[in-house]
Amino acid sequence: MKTYATYFQNSESAPLCYGEINLINPERQRLRGEELKAGIEAQPVFCGFCGTDMELMRMGQKNNLSHKFPQGEKRLINGHEGVVWVPSQNRFAIVLIRGGDSFDPTRYTEDETYFEYGCDGADGIFCDKGYFNPDMLLTLPEEHNSYEKLPLSLAKKLVFSDPYACAVFQHERMCDIGMAQNFRVEMAKRKCDKATAMEYAIESTFERTVIFGLGTTGLFIGDQIRRNHPDAKILFVARSPEDSNKAKFVKDVLDCDYLSSGNFTMEETAKAIMDRIGGTATVFVGTSGTEIEHKIAFDLEVLGCNGIYNSFSLGPKVTYDTMPFGFKNHVIFASINFTQKHMEEAIRILCESRFNELVELIDKDEFTADPMDAYINKIYSKNAPLKTAVVWNKEFIDMEK
Repeated sequence: MKTYATYFQNSESAPLCYGEINLINPERQRLRGEELKAGIEAQPVFCGFCGTDMELMRMGQKNNLSHKFPQGEKRLINGHEGVVWVPSQNRFAIVLIRGGDSFDPTRYTEDETYFEYGCDGADGIFCDKGYFNPDMLLTLPEEHNSYEKLPLSLAKKLVFSDPYACAVFQHERMCDIGMAQNFRVEMAKRKCDKATAMEYAIESTFERTVIFGLGTTGLFIGDQIRRNHPDAKILFVARSPEDSNKAKFVKDVLDCDYLSSGNFTMEETAKAIMDRIGGTATVFVGTSGTEIEHKIAFDLEVLGCNGIYNSFSLGPKVTYDTMPFGFKNHVIFASINFTQKHMEEAIRILCESRFNELVELIDKDEFTADPMDAYINKIYSKNAPLKTAVVWNKEFIDMEK
């Protein structure tokens, strides 16, 4: 079957193109031990742009994308965030992005394999039609599952299903690690049994939380912590001014504190953070993509004893001095993934959220006329909104709701 799509290829001058291509439909499995299944047809209706898309385009410019293509192909249809329509089932769906020959594609091991729609080995959703494993087309909550046309406001919320699922996973991981890291401290301090101490340790993990960066991942992690730990002190730190829309969203919607560090030195930023949260951080989440994160946490000692450093940024190298690191009992972890249960939880939360307020649209014709120009000068420019999305098929979207 032929379709029109945007796709990545190895090309210094044209790593991202729009045009007619041949679709493939290899059998795939959701998890190890499950049946291999051919994909069923789905029609993407609303698509969001992710920073991964920009990185894949750069890889194509460097002729370094071959290992990401579907087997036997020389291109990859991009896109992994959005909503599709499943004609054979007469419903909207969210594509579960990651599957493969593994027990848990989030934590696959050396003898296992995985694929990711739109990212690695499998075509994504920036196309008029596509094929997806039927077990990986997730349903919307019952109260949102009977639309003939999806409200635009709901589509904007659901475009975050993938990154918000990552945040659900991040919260789960921080709970697990915090519980293991500090339950013995709580048991000694409170003279309580092990099970009780574990519950205290989970809460104390988030007592003074610093989230460094103001992108969607940081916002979603903060939202998860606030939802699950209402008494936690949560401070976002970023360069955006106090009156920016993102900063206002943090304060008004997430009920978190915000520190604008745009005019501060690193030393001033470190001091301001500790003054604002009333001490050192119990957990420090790095989401800014800069090396300033770990320098403030470790070199300037913003991360306190027994604290957790969650490295969620892609790119920066994290370094630390082994002597204080060891004696302060710090933990560093990094994992950027999610499972089906995390995405299903994300879909449920997003449907009732206000995250649609963070999404702005680019016209489809403008995007497809010159996808590379749109990426560089609008979608990922310095003046870009927090999230950009495109209505791919207006037939299925109610633009007035």
